[in-house]
Amino acid sequence: MNILRREDLGFLMLLVVACGLLFSLVSCKTGGPQAGDELAGVTQFVTNGSFEEMDGENPKGWTPRRWQRAEAAFAVEPSGRSGGRSVLISSEKGADASWVAAVPVRPYSRYKLSGWIKTQDLVPGTGRGAQINIRGEEEWRTPPVTGTRDWTRVEIEFDAGANDALEVTCLFGGWGRATGKAWFDDIELTRLSGRELGQPKVVIDTEKTGKPMSKYIYGQFIEHLGRCIYQGIWAEMLEDRKFFWAVGEGESPWKAVGEAGLVKMDKVKPFTGIQTPRVTLTGKGPGGVVQEALALVEGKEYVGRVVLGGDPSAAPVNVSLVWGDGPDARQTLTVKEIGRDYRTFLFTFKAGASTENARLEIVSSGRGSFKVGTASIMPADNVEGFRPEVLALLKELDSPVYRWPGGNFVSGYDWRDGIGDRDRRPPRKNPAWRGVEHNDVGVHEYLDLIRLIGSEAYITVNSGLGDVVMALEELEYVNGAPDSRMGKLRAANGRTEPWGVKFWAIGNEMYGDWQLGHIPLSDYVRKHTQYAVAMKAMDPSVQVVAVGAIGRWSETMLAEASNHMDLISEHFYVGHKAGLLSHVNQMPTEIRRIAEAHRKYRATIPSLKMREVPVALDEWNYWYGPHVYGELGTQYFLEDALGVAAGLNEYARQSDVYFMANYAQTVNVIGAVKTSKTAAVLDTTGVILALYRKHFGTIPVAVGGAPEPLDVMACWMGETKSVLTLSIVNPTGTAVTLRLDAGKLALPTTARLFLVGGEDPRACNVPGRPPAVAVHETEAAPFGKKLIVPPISVSLYQIGVGPQQR
Repeated sequence: MNILRREDLGFLMLLVVACGLLFSLVSCKTGGPQAGDELAGVTQFVTNGSFEEMDGENPKGWTPRRWQRAEAAFAVEPSGRSGGRSVLISSEKGADASWVAAVPVRPYSRYKLSGWIKTQDLVPGTGRGAQINIRGEEEWRTPPVTGTRDWTRVEIEFDAGANDALEVTCLFGGWGRATGKAWFDDIELTRLSGRELGQPKVVIDTEKTGKPMSKYIYGQFIEHLGRCIYQGIWAEMLEDRKFFWAVGEGESPWKAVGEAGLVKMDKVKPFTGIQTPRVTLTGKGPGGVVQEALALVEGKEYVGRVVLGGDPSAAPVNVSLVWGDGPDARQTLTVKEIGRDYRTFLFTFKAGASTENARLEIVSSGRGSFKVGTASIMPADNVEGFRPEVLALLKELDSPVYRWPGGNFVSGYDWRDGIGDRDRRPPRKNPAWRGVEHNDVGVHEYLDLIRLIGSEAYITVNSGLGDVVMALEELEYVNGAPDSRMGKLRAANGRTEPWGVKFWAIGNEMYGDWQLGHIPLSDYVRKHTQYAVAMKAMDPSVQVVAVGAIGRWSETMLAEASNHMDLISEHFYVGHKAGLLSHVNQMPTEIRRIAEAHRKYRATIPSLKMREVPVALDEWNYWYGPHVYGELGTQYFLEDALGVAAGLNEYARQSDVYFMANYAQTVNVIGAVKTSKTAAVLDTTGVILALYRKHFGTIPVAVGGAPEPLDVMACWMGETKSVLTLSIVNPTGTAVTLRLDAGKLALPTTARLFLVGGEDPRACNVPGRPPAVAVHETEAAPFGKKLIVPPISVSLYQIGVGPQQR
């Protein structure tokens, strides 16, 4: 084995750039088999593996990371195994932490990862110890080193598969927390062997078809989290409109107007929740409350209301929408009379200017005191409380089903807080996430949304801190007859007829210790069964979805409770990976991994041999930072769109396993739709979801051959088999020629093409700006046995097939 000398690094880095490794190392050689494999035995892949070069406080190319909010110390030590520098990770209280370097690699190659580790008093605790691994690949890790050991060489061999970049980590802890110290040095990644890719070719056998894809693969998920519902789908412009937080304190968006200390929270007779602001007036000037940072559009109307009560002498109270300085930069509702009892006052304002910093003032210069029960302001064009620009995009997504209300949120949610007079519903601290749950959007509003966008409902009941009684009451409220106990309550709240919701999930991620109400698996199997039996007894028509997680949890749930479920849930999220091919390939890999696990269960669990349980993959997506659209508000890019397209190709391949998949989530929070305060746009992933929902086929066709590095799938559009769709994802930085062998099917010379692509994998869509990632349609694009697939692209062809061609 030839070990690369340090002086050769410069030449090889130039080779990396020349081959386009920033997009895909696959593109270096696509012209056919090569006579030699000149990079076998080369260890240039880890730059600065001995930590000699520094970039500020860190070794060049290396970044410290903590997992699970660990308390870890990172250091660069002046001495290493061979006298130079090394890196150190230490923790007294326990940590899961690492030094990480992104490393470009050659796909479809075998590698050896090696290095040296020294430890002092290293106790693995809940982790494994000190090791070197590839992040995101649990099996690609060296044996752990623990205790007190002098420099010890460790190594592991692995096949890189469809990866053009990997993250090498010097890992302390590892899937748990360790204590002690660990030093790392001389990290090397050696390419042992690999195959060169010829020109990609696929063989399409249109006579071999799979189980039709369920329409529910295009499901969505909305949770009470971040800006998904509030400041996202829902049109309310005020935050904390019911004063969960004391005015001017904590996270309150409200400020006091007037002399300090004259706005107090009254907890004796609050309008809703536990407190209401009382404004004491001295007669020496205005007093009240104000909320700033409201966004207005010039000429647009805004409607709202304010609930006031108090001393008659406190009147008049002025409610003003203000968009600038001066008396003409505001409109005001003057409430001339108030009394001890709360009254609601309506207003309509028209903005005189566009601004991101308007304010709503509620003030008086009278005497005595007045209380503000609640306030609300929405654009006048709201549709039953929802933002019309968001509704339009949801209709474009055309998702057949929406999961709600969670997610982790549901395990601490009492659905009864979200019914009745909207202004009287109590605000609560979000039980699982940051911020306040206003309870403005509850069962009625959610099902109104479903009606407005023409979708189906999928409700999760609380099996965390909730109980069977709560779940049954919710089921009866939604599906019960008008003369049932909860049906009568529903009617009192404005809806006589039941909604007839079919899909019901029992709990969310109850396998996780982060979940409110988490209990051991054996106890949860009994709890799930209790829920399912009771819910089916009340409404036999419901489809029950059980909590799953491949491994021991799903195996046990299926083995012991499969007769008490119609579907089993699975979740996965993947992060950002260096290397376009690596980043994109995560999606189909995870979808395939879960499907293969469930095929194994079907073959080995006796109860499944007579009755299969399909999978509802009701949370799946990319999830990484930074979060620019509020809590978990990831900005997506063209590279993420390619991954979602490859994921949809994989759902077609695995159509026998998956009945439902719910992209998580719909708006802002790792969302397919992104919003500002006044605009909305389909994010890059939403562009793909909408495209495939409308134009991808539903009957999978057998696709073989050697498509690498492309991801290729074909489906018939319908039972008539008059249109064949061909989906091609090119996750490389160069155009690729794809050869097609369609067997007996005669290929036309043109086809309808929907193309999503561009030069920049980091292109993105931002609300209020023209989208950088969009669908470009060509009605009669060139087609045939050879296709030129553009770089960084998704190509979706619709191929017309006449009866004589089939």
